[in-house]
Amino acid sequence: MNGWRNLHYGLLLWLVIALMGCSQSESGLELSLSPAQLDWVGQRIFQNECSGRYHCLVHWNEGEAFPSLGIGHFIWYPAGVEGRFVESFPALIDFMRARAVPLPPWLAGLDPFDAPWPDRASFLARQAQPEVAELRRFLERTRGEQVAFIFRRAEAALARVIAAAPDDRQGRLRQRLAALAETPGGVYALLDYVNFKGEGLSPSERYQGQGWGLLQVLQAMAGDEGGSALVQFRQAAAQVLTRRAHNADNPIERERWLPGWLKRLETYREPAPLG
Repeated sequence: MNGWRNLHYGLLLWLVIALMGCSQSESGLELSLSPAQLDWVGQRIFQNECSGRYHCLVHWNEGEAFPSLGIGHFIWYPAGVEGRFVESFPALIDFMRARAVPLPPWLAGLDPFDAPWPDRASFLARQAQPEVAELRRFLERTRGEQVAFIFRRAEAALARVIAAAPDDRQGRLRQRLAALAETPGGVYALLDYVNFKGEGLSPSERYQGQGWGLLQVLQAMAGDEGGSALVQFRQAAAQVLTRRAHNADNPIERERWLPGWLKRLETYREPAPLG
């Protein structure tokens, strides 16, 4: 398949105009990226979630009760599954519908909008069906829209995360977010982490009463000491995700998932000059 760099320039220009023209969220914080930086963020997220592999655009991880789709591995629950993690694929499709993005007819016609495979075994048994291949092609050609969705989701999260903190800590969290928003590496970390582990606001996303989303990472940051805001964020995220893995009942989180999570956090660095 063609690489990310073959993203059509017209679509990229549309994304930049759409994103940067309305880049100030309710939090009053501004997220901004140049076209080259936006392209870089999209590549990084695709690499983080899918190792840049086309086949991984529609995937079902071992040990999970749902498939993961697209460059951001957006969660899609089958009928009757009430998972603890926030579902994101239906919200992505709503985002695309609002922008008149053509959907595969079978996908557009789903009612209710549940994943059509009840479990991982059923998904694996139906890999050769044309609907799966069509879904992969759709997700490959709409990577630009998926980046836009990730951007919007992270942007919208900022105000909610600040509001969820105790009153006497909201100013401190706002300062940390503002420092991260000043650099492309910091914006990338915010976008990727919200897509990766969420806002940290859902009561269901807790192990032993402790969350692992953006709110918890911001609260764990060292403050004025310990390096740049991005270094502090990376270190705090490692602490929060390690705690999650050790609080989890399923040993797969400690034994298999945690090393990959920590490796992902190491990508939270400033890029070489991109323009």
